[in-house]
Amino acid sequence: MNKYIITVLGKDRPGIIYSVSNSLYELNCNVENANQMILQNEFAGFFIAEPPEEFTADSLKETMDNQLEGQGLQIHVNTLETGGNSVDPESGKGEIFIISTIGPDRKGLVARISGIISSFGANILNLKAVFKGGDEPVDNIMSYEVRITPDIDRKSMFSALKQKAASLDLDIRIQHKNIFNTINRI
Repeated sequence: MNKYIITVLGKDRPGIIYSVSNSLYELNCNVENANQMILQNEFAGFFIAEPPEEFTADSLKETMDNQLEGQGLQIHVNTLETGGNSVDPESGKGEIFIISTIGPDRKGLVARISGIISSFGANILNLKAVFKGGDEPVDNIMSYEVRITPDIDRKSMFSALKQKAASLDLDIRIQHKNIFNTINRI
């Protein structure tokens, strides 16, 4: 059976998750994964679903467009590729670290920090960046969840990140995910 990734975008409002999940339920689709976020006032949702065999990506999109017409949502449906060179975030070797930066807003912050992570071959599993602008440090926060495999020179990567953060006037914290979760559970 084919699995599809369904991307839903639109102006945030109450009931979007219900509308999309109910549409998929009515179409007899099994939702296997879902993730959504609000970026400023825009909704972005991602659903991995397995529909009945009669659906193609195009027919699933068309049917959902018809069901959700008038709700101001943009729906995209793509076949979920399996195998190949994709990285499964749940099953890789290595350890997960949380890298957080706090500081004044500047153009290119995400690019500069993610560039260092990428140059060492580490994979960013999740990124949350909230920028309100200005020089008030607590208004501009980035948090990266990064898988670091045994072949990566962790010490050099952390050093490069700290140097870049200092040059950008950012406070940086690097913690193993287990420690981060324990500290933030309180």
